[in-house]
Amino acid sequence: MEPVRLPDSGLASVQADVAKLLARSAEQGRQIDSLSAAPPPPDSPFAAYGLPGFAGLPPAPAPPEPRPILELEDEEYEDELDALSDWVDDFLVRVYGAEVTTAAPWCEQWQEHADVVAWLHALWLAYQQHKDAEAGLSGLFVWHRDFLTHAMATVRAPGGPLSACMTDPDRPAHRLLPGPRPSNRTSSATEEAEEHGGDEETGEPGQAGG
Repeated sequence: MEPVRLPDSGLASVQADVAKLLARSAEQGRQIDSLSAAPPPPDSPFAAYGLPGFAGLPPAPAPPEPRPILELEDEEYEDELDALSDWVDDFLVRVYGAEVTTAAPWCEQWQEHADVVAWLHALWLAYQQHKDAEAGLSGLFVWHRDFLTHAMATVRAPGGPLSACMTDPDRPAHRLLPGPRPSNRTSSATEEAEEHGGDEETGEPGQAGG
């Protein structure tokens, strides 16, 4: 086939069209690169799913951070203890309570033992985390291995916090064992502060200045 020759005027027009197409293609490539590299807006309610948010919508509120139950007070503490009691009674003890013996005591009034409340609350928080889909298929296995076994062994140890409570289901018992007294240093500092608490001219630490 013979090559087709275009007049000079037609060749200039074709070159201009090709240049426009190349420039448009380059601009589209830059836009695609920018969209693929840009992270979703930080306030997007869909950021967890890798999707951008909608303009004009308020950001989704962050979930409340869990707090140790012994740091809560009044109604907030009572509400958390009620929820914890439901989980312990309806799930934990029913499934993992095993037999009550001298080697594995229990207490029907465990809510009166502050250290037991703290242990079981931490166990409950870990359970909620590890049953979540984000924990993966091995999440609950990790909870059993690293949290459940250790917590229950500590709470129900023969010399643990419930050792003076129920060791036979037919003979319910509840007793709070006395804890350690404050150290000598703390006791001495408290007594000294009480002795000089009304002296306003000494200027010593823990005393009011005049």
